[in-house]
Amino acid sequence: MNLKAMVLFVLSVMALSAQDFKSWARKLEARGIRVSAGLWDAGTGKALERHQDDEALVPASTTKAVTTYALLKTLKPDFTLETEVWGELKGGVVQGDLVFKGEGDPLLTSERIWLLARALRKQGVERVTGSIRLDQSAFDGQRTPQGWENTTADTLPQVLPLSVNFNRNEEGQPVADPERQSREVLQRILQEVGIPVEGKANGPGDPRKLLGWTSPPLRALVLDINKWSNNFMIEMLVRKFGAGSWPRGVRRIQDYYQTAFNLGPEVVRITDGSGLSKENRLSARTLAIILRGAYHDFEVGPEFVTSLKVIGGEPWKLRVKDANLARRVRVKTGHLDQVASLCGYLQTLDGQVRVFAILLNGPARDEDIWEQVSRWAN
Repeated sequence: MNLKAMVLFVLSVMALSAQDFKSWARKLEARGIRVSAGLWDAGTGKALERHQDDEALVPASTTKAVTTYALLKTLKPDFTLETEVWGELKGGVVQGDLVFKGEGDPLLTSERIWLLARALRKQGVERVTGSIRLDQSAFDGQRTPQGWENTTADTLPQVLPLSVNFNRNEEGQPVADPERQSREVLQRILQEVGIPVEGKANGPGDPRKLLGWTSPPLRALVLDINKWSNNFMIEMLVRKFGAGSWPRGVRRIQDYYQTAFNLGPEVVRITDGSGLSKENRLSARTLAIILRGAYHDFEVGPEFVTSLKVIGGEPWKLRVKDANLARRVRVKTGHLDQVASLCGYLQTLDGQVRVFAILLNGPARDEDIWEQVSRWAN
């Protein structure tokens, strides 16, 4: 095949691909589905295919791609949170209450509390005459963010700076009284490691900081958030980012994108960190700009890209019947009632990396999204 024939062949393939994309979007719109979608070259940023890519739609959990990248970039991947333990320790005995002061560690699970209790035991704590007391002063009194009305938000536990096991019970259900559960778990584990809590009434003493228990680094927390789409963890971090205030945390995220990407709050329209709110609005183009920026960010880009789901790899089976997609697509998914979304990176068969985003608002199915992703990748 001579050069002219090759060029004509490539152009014809591109024309057919563009026709397929437009046909895909029109069919979805005919079913009452609003579409914002596009494909961009990761290297140059050139738009390869797009449809209503500037239309801001409800993004669902693809919002987490926006919030986690801003947190990584602002706080840095090694950022940690510290849970403080206070008490008046004399001769191995805590005189009065043992106080746990939360600072927003979203991964304070029973396993890690057991290690914390062991650390207290090694420091000489043998007994507590008082009770377990929680200091929740790091966050303000707002326990649910704006925009969670009429969504699945009622299934999300309360978000407190000292929260144990995501404020869920052993069956995975949100607990009505998370502070009670936290105290009970802490007391039980302390008992297991040999630190009985007697619960006696005690007068005011002179407590001091006995231990600072550090969370996993932010890079590890973001890994859990994006791979498992953990709503509780990201909302905990957004509140911490705002010094205990959800609105302030959201504003800090928007301020970052205004400064770093010239994307103002009228473009990055979010009211929470997880995407549970149906007041959130993002466009495919906005998501693509952020994803491409993260891809080329030497400082935190590797941590961000690693945090995305690898389709056909890790614990996730390939949902679409296309073996060619295995380990060639890294994504953040999003689902709410009448919302299906997907954004991330894909590698074409010839090794080119693309950035893509698809937001569908209406009676869409996952298959509607993967039909186009498969076409782009192959």
